[in-house]
Amino acid sequence: MTATAGIGDTRERDVRKVAFASLVGSTIEWYDFFLYGVVAGIVFNQLYFPSDDPTVSTLLAYATFAVGFVARPLGGLVFGHYGDRIGRKTMLVLSLLLMGGATVLIGLLPTYDSIGILAPLALLVLRILQGIGIGGEWGGAVLMAYEYAPENKRGLYASIPQIGLSLGLFMASGVMALLTLLPDDAFMSWGWRLAFVGSIILVGLGTWIRANIDESPEFKKVKAEARGRDQGLPFLVMIKRYPGNVVLGMGARYIDGVFFNVFAVFSILYLTRYVGIDRSMALWTVCGAALLMVVFIPLFGRLSDHIGRPTTYAWGSALLGLSVFPAFALMSTGDPLLVVLGIVLPFGIVYPMCYGPEAALFSDMFDPSVRYTGISFVYQFSGIFASGLTPMIATALMAANDNDPFWLCAYVVFAAMVSMLCAILIGRRARQ
Repeated sequence: MTATAGIGDTRERDVRKVAFASLVGSTIEWYDFFLYGVVAGIVFNQLYFPSDDPTVSTLLAYATFAVGFVARPLGGLVFGHYGDRIGRKTMLVLSLLLMGGATVLIGLLPTYDSIGILAPLALLVLRILQGIGIGGEWGGAVLMAYEYAPENKRGLYASIPQIGLSLGLFMASGVMALLTLLPDDAFMSWGWRLAFVGSIILVGLGTWIRANIDESPEFKKVKAEARGRDQGLPFLVMIKRYPGNVVLGMGARYIDGVFFNVFAVFSILYLTRYVGIDRSMALWTVCGAALLMVVFIPLFGRLSDHIGRPTTYAWGSALLGLSVFPAFALMSTGDPLLVVLGIVLPFGIVYPMCYGPEAALFSDMFDPSVRYTGISFVYQFSGIFASGLTPMIATALMAANDNDPFWLCAYVVFAAMVSMLCAILIGRRARQ
């Protein structure tokens, strides 16, 4: 009995160590990725896409933001393929180095006034590299935690790397909020660059931590069993075995991408341009919501272990759809307290009801031999329309409706209905 308890304690320590390593690396990757989104509408539109029409400049800046999401499926497929063949750990280290290198180079990139058209083109290439890096990162990070965890705690442990999204957003928004305290000329010329170049320290730390964890035991078992057999390409095997799960997974992901990018990215532009809120306050408000997510993401991940991940996700989707109109009504008042409530309550508390159990929900849908490829493809490919295009869609809907957010809110409700239906169907397929 003592030996059994000792084995259990060792397994629990291993799970916590892997979850922590996944969280640290995930936080760094999301910081790098979201830093671009935070800066796109307030810096890149002016320095890399100058235009007489501010809406055109913003749309061009958000177009390069969207390109990162277009590149993410490529990263998911490449890293997923080798993650299902070579191992999760190696791919996690490589993705972190790729993302970090691209981020530092963005911070060193000359502006349009210095090198002309080469500036936005180089920015576009670096954004593509960021997309490839995060495309490979997410699947490996959540799988290491998911596959190490006992089955009755997989929702909880797979949600821990998900906290990296909120911490990364908090760091990106917080760092930029602090830098905006600089005089405007200093911020626009060199201040914003510090946030990008400084990530080299975080990347070094994350690489060291990830290099000191062991490979997933579930992957080791699958690899040993498959030795000497032709397994086929993971992507083709995934499509052949799980076509329904792929489609439903992408549909469930819809509200996650839309809601996040409306509240984390577009809301900063909405508050500063359309409502007249100070840029620093808008950034700190998003920071507060991101910090609150740190508590609620694992809470809803654990809840999904008890009531089921499809059920948790479906209820979360419904509540996100119900919250968007009241949220924008509060933000539109311009009252600081109401603005904070309009962002923090739906984004900091309700959104984690979907994002917390999401990693385990998708991981449940694929067997270990194609799981890295499967969850990466579902998450990253759906991110093109669910995430990458959302700031552009939001800007266009605002312009088409005389700067009134009604049609934007209606779009969020539509996404919520699609995701709720897909989550319900995922639950039915699992029971069958």
